[in-house]
Amino acid sequence: MSTQPVNIDDLPIGRFHLKIAGLTFGAHLADGYILGMIGIALTLISPQMQLDAFWQGLVGASALIGLFLGSLFFGWISDTLGRQKIFLVSFVLITIASAMQFYVETALALVLCRVLIGIGLGGDYSVGHALLAEFSPKKYRGVLLGAFSVIWTFGYVAATIVGTTMLSLGDDAWRWMLASSAIPAGLILIARIGTPESPRWLVNRGRIAEARAIVKKYLGEHVVLDEEPAPQEHSGYAVLFSRQYRKRTAFNCLFFVCIVMPYFAIYTFLPSILQTMGLAEGFGTELMLNLLLIIGALIGIWCTVKFSRRGFLINSFIILAVALFLLAVLPGNLAWLMVLTFGVFTLVLSAVSNLVGVFPAESFPTHLRASGIGLATAVSRLGSAVSTFLLPVSVAGIGLSPTMGILAGILVFGAVISWAWAPETKALTLNQACQAEPGESGIAHLVQPLGKQTNLG
Repeated sequence: MSTQPVNIDDLPIGRFHLKIAGLTFGAHLADGYILGMIGIALTLISPQMQLDAFWQGLVGASALIGLFLGSLFFGWISDTLGRQKIFLVSFVLITIASAMQFYVETALALVLCRVLIGIGLGGDYSVGHALLAEFSPKKYRGVLLGAFSVIWTFGYVAATIVGTTMLSLGDDAWRWMLASSAIPAGLILIARIGTPESPRWLVNRGRIAEARAIVKKYLGEHVVLDEEPAPQEHSGYAVLFSRQYRKRTAFNCLFFVCIVMPYFAIYTFLPSILQTMGLAEGFGTELMLNLLLIIGALIGIWCTVKFSRRGFLINSFIILAVALFLLAVLPGNLAWLMVLTFGVFTLVLSAVSNLVGVFPAESFPTHLRASGIGLATAVSRLGSAVSTFLLPVSVAGIGLSPTMGILAGILVFGAVISWAWAPETKALTLNQACQAEPGESGIAHLVQPLGKQTNLG
């Protein structure tokens, strides 16, 4: 009995999709844990190593610097050599460098270890988002890619809880805190052994037989892909800045960086910021904000499904800019209003962060996808590293309120960029999404014919 062919974009979600999602989510759990733990560890490292504001900022930003380098390098390599190899190599590096943190004796050695960790995480961001997008059905793509933010937030909050618990271990507690990330990283590495290559990447390289074998084994006998082999297509960063792709490249880099600069700057140094604002009442306010990060990330998945991608992004930027401006100007005697405003800011920032996993993966064709994701991630992490490094320096130099005002200005810029250049990619196939123009509604693309199909059954 013959079975009607099914497009890979129209498949129901299955066990294999959930497995790939779980393996990819593991990187974001580790990333959130690694970046969240350093803020607590610095409260012990700074007095022990006598770190000034410069070294505090550099240690806090070091993993983000590595993320910048790893995203650029491994994104390009992944488009050239494939997704699967980088999917494994990245976590070999993360596991080894995480364990090495236990033995460092100087701030410079710690910075180097965390740069290596960041390089591994940057590579995994590039390849993980691309791999999951290329396997995901269109109906569930936004949820799966948006869920990265939820998992990252769980890792970040877990680091806060675990790190706070470990404070009782004594002077070397920070060593155990930082090295503990080697445990989840090692488990993720083992679980990833045997992950298949992306069939979309294989088709794009003209390796049809290998793509058919993977699709048959993991997705079913009667699956088709709506793309043609395109080995003649050039890849790499020069193509991303060609006339055809430069606007979507600029949008993905800029909206991404405008979200993460205030995120990492504020939440890396959250305990000291709350203390400066007079809101550090024990662990209560910090715990509430960390819980709101989780709630916001979950709300963000619902918003990604319920609302247009474009509208969700623009409105979130506006709310965030207003909230941060209020935090910059509210008087200290209105503590309850400051806590409420900080809560709204945290909730919305966590929710809209879901889109940093969605837009870049949907914006570029297969031969550029990992490079595009890698470049957007690299620029975002460079911005995060700069803001994380400069925040303690800025607070010490001009004060907290002007620093908050500067971050609010970055959010206003994000709103303008999104209004001008954000496409609407909801409900489109992956091939249609990467052709959507700035400001276009995805509904218009739904009536366009699908590209010529390659039968992989």
